[in-house]
Amino acid sequence: MDKNEFQTIMCNVLSAESAAIESLIHNIDWLQAKACIDLLLNCTGKVILSGCGTSGEAAKKIAHTLSCVEIPAFFLSPSDALHGGLGVVEKHDIIILISKGGKTSELDIMMDRLIMMNAQTIVVSEDPRTFLAGKATQFMQIRTEKEPDPFHMLATASTLSVIAFFDALTIVLQQETGFTKEKFLTIHPGGEVGYQLKSEIEK
Repeated sequence: MDKNEFQTIMCNVLSAESAAIESLIHNIDWLQAKACIDLLLNCTGKVILSGCGTSGEAAKKIAHTLSCVEIPAFFLSPSDALHGGLGVVEKHDIIILISKGGKTSELDIMMDRLIMMNAQTIVVSEDPRTFLAGKATQFMQIRTEKEPDPFHMLATASTLSVIAFFDALTIVLQQETGFTKEKFLTIHPGGEVGYQLKSEIEK
């Protein structure tokens, strides 16, 4: 493969991923988004995220981003959840389950148990017709037209779309909760971010 060939492939992928994120502006159900925001703003417990495979990796990133604005969040692996890990779920928690197709068997079992526990859930998926979507406290549809790989199956553009949606949602929560630079420095003293915050606050 010469330079022009791999460059063309990479540019096509980057364009497709950029277009997938851009399309969210027009494809998001804003009533669903507002309901998710309201649930999280009113949450007095923890936010627990779960998902399998690439969706699980997206869930880990989202949990960290929420924690960075003082919304206590963490990732719970579905396999651990089904072997006693669900014991971390408490009355006022919100559980966010991420599944691209919405047909993840481990999450279906989790949902059964979460219903028994009267837990509040947000399900993020492309398909509103699944068991998960139907049983959620709130369903959030994030849909990607197609993945940019030759099989249109590798979770790339769809994963970035979910992450981008939650980036935007987190910044709404950041502003609504009055999160300040001083609070940010308290929980994020390390790295370049911590250095910049310290420099700005001490001016």
